[in-house]
Amino acid sequence: MLKYELLPEQLIREGTIAEESIFAPIPLPDKYILETHCAAYYQRLVQGQLTRQEERATGFPWSEQLVQREVTILGGTVQCAKLARHTGVALNVAGGTHHAFADRGEGFCLLNDQAVAANYLLQHEGIGKVLIVDLDVHQGNGTAALFRYEPRVFTFSMHGARNYPARKEHSDLDLALPDGTDDATYLKLLHETLPRLLDEVQPEFVFYLAGVDVLGTDKLGHLGLTREGCRQRDRFVLELCHRYQLPVVVCMGGGYSERISDIVEAHANTFRLARELWF
Repeated sequence: MLKYELLPEQLIREGTIAEESIFAPIPLPDKYILETHCAAYYQRLVQGQLTRQEERATGFPWSEQLVQREVTILGGTVQCAKLARHTGVALNVAGGTHHAFADRGEGFCLLNDQAVAANYLLQHEGIGKVLIVDLDVHQGNGTAALFRYEPRVFTFSMHGARNYPARKEHSDLDLALPDGTDDATYLKLLHETLPRLLDEVQPEFVFYLAGVDVLGTDKLGHLGLTREGCRQRDRFVLELCHRYQLPVVVCMGGGYSERISDIVEAHANTFRLARELWF
């Protein structure tokens, strides 16, 4: 998508980040991917042996370049996770592929980057408890299913009730919102929920999916947030992580407004807030 090119350009041009602050992600080795995804599925994906039905479910025509893109996104989120342990925060311009299950892809997601990175932290970095805060407009159904029986990962999804997927999975906490939900309603619910979760779950690490498809301008979202409301959402999440001294990885997730400037500006706000708080 065009936003992946425009967002870094905008951030560098305005001085929010320097070019040396950007790292090129390294494709993640298979052994770490297989800690989350089924070997049979991953092998068929890599070899281009998905059935037509499986390919249709992903929304993408298969190609080697597509698989390489997904594996590189995984590498970027894992690198962000390692970096955030030292800097407090790291952001992936892409990522947030939360519809991918262990054994299949759905909804433009082939492999689940935040799930893979969470498992990496649990198994290789000594992290004992992870909180995934998924504020994309679509429920993180793949993430919910992947961690259904994993007590060390708490999944929280706040999403449109009538949006994709039609069949929701069960996160540890799901908050389903009616169409047209405005800034005040959304932010009140988030303010009532997230601090309590941090106190109850007591995570050592947070993954935040900051989708901007919650905007009222979004073609697919059906919620009613303004750009300022979206910025306040991000500020609240990031300020809490900063206050609790919780390292956080932010992935950009969805955004499908008619005007690309609405998408880029909303994502840029997330980076601006991270810089303000940590740097």
